[in-house]
Amino acid sequence: MRSSSSVLSFWTKKSEKATKNLAGCELKHIHVSSSMERRNGPDLQLQQLTTTTVPAQDSAFSYKDNLIGALLAIFGHLIISIALNVQKYSHIQLAGSKDTRSYFKTKIWWCGLLLLLLGELGVFSSYAFAPLSLIVPLSAVSVIASAIIGIIFIKEKWKPKDFLSCALAIIGTYVLITFGPNSHEKMTGENIIRHLVSWTFLLYMLVEIIVFCFLLYFYKEKRVNYVVVILLLVAVLGSMTAVTVKAVAGMILVSIEGNIQLSYPIFYVMLVSMVATAIFQAEFLSQASQLYDSSLIASINYILSTTMAITAGATFYLDFRGADVLHICLFLLGCLIAFLGVFLITRNKKKLRAFEPYVSISSMPGLHNLHDKGSGIQPELGSFSYGALQSNDNLSEIYAPATLPVTQEEHGPQWAPSASYDIPDHNKRE
Repeated sequence: MRSSSSVLSFWTKKSEKATKNLAGCELKHIHVSSSMERRNGPDLQLQQLTTTTVPAQDSAFSYKDNLIGALLAIFGHLIISIALNVQKYSHIQLAGSKDTRSYFKTKIWWCGLLLLLLGELGVFSSYAFAPLSLIVPLSAVSVIASAIIGIIFIKEKWKPKDFLSCALAIIGTYVLITFGPNSHEKMTGENIIRHLVSWTFLLYMLVEIIVFCFLLYFYKEKRVNYVVVILLLVAVLGSMTAVTVKAVAGMILVSIEGNIQLSYPIFYVMLVSMVATAIFQAEFLSQASQLYDSSLIASINYILSTTMAITAGATFYLDFRGADVLHICLFLLGCLIAFLGVFLITRNKKKLRAFEPYVSISSMPGLHNLHDKGSGIQPELGSFSYGALQSNDNLSEIYAPATLPVTQEEHGPQWAPSASYDIPDHNKRE
């Protein structure tokens, strides 16, 4: 009995000891795991939030801003095209009627002007929401809408290939909106100054200034009046206009939200640059319109200005930061399709020439009079001609002196008759 009780007590003590050791190990494991959770738990939770929740919210808000900006730009360009066609319709009405009023005295023209200002306001507001590289290519909407409105209201004739080009422009616009850049930041004064002094933008500005001076030298000094040269000057100025417009519109939006940005000097620098570049850009466009067809100017200017503005947006605002290669390639593909569509829309439009019921003096055949600085016209030596009427007279007959009959008159003692005339007999006797 004693031996069995001793054995039982031995195994009981051993089991209790094992239980205590197991409990200690569990407590130690719980302590270690709890300490590890305390040490790594907040970091892990923060990392999970930054990788899942926050990007999802930012992505949702950024795509919403993209949609608002794209809709404002489409609405603005659509209203602009309607306004231009309304003003064109007022000019056509005045030309086809006996009304002697000027165009700016008609209600239709003023209605078009108000619509034009409303459209420009919509386009200006769109720069505050969406990236610059997304808003600028949407100016193709104005070309598409003008073509469609011209068919409906002004009864312009179109061919099936024109509808195909319009479809290409619409498809390209949809693709570039879908795969456009999605980078957003608040347009505060600090952010704009930080972008302004970045080495990428300073290098871009240096190259742009050199190119602009080079083109301006050839255009003004060498008289190189090619349409590409003039519109490249417009595109260089237009890229700076787009950069400054986005800065001004973004700072106004941030100020409306409550963070006042109008006290920063950079706001007024951008505002003055926007107005100055827009004025010079309009001046070069006016000079180009005097030399070339408006449809040719519209297509080439859209391609060059959009390309330069996308480059400026990618350099200054870093629009494509964080975008993958596939989205960038599809965005560029959409831009190329839109370029092709706009070019085909404007390619077949012919320039309207007014009927001239008179013959201009510069088209009359003849020699310019040097004494009148080239303004006077003298007949050609070879023939007398005007329009389709040709003279077959010989030059010798034209310039032959006319023979007049000579009558004899008494002129007193100072008269000395020529030897070729016959003197009467009674004078000889005297």
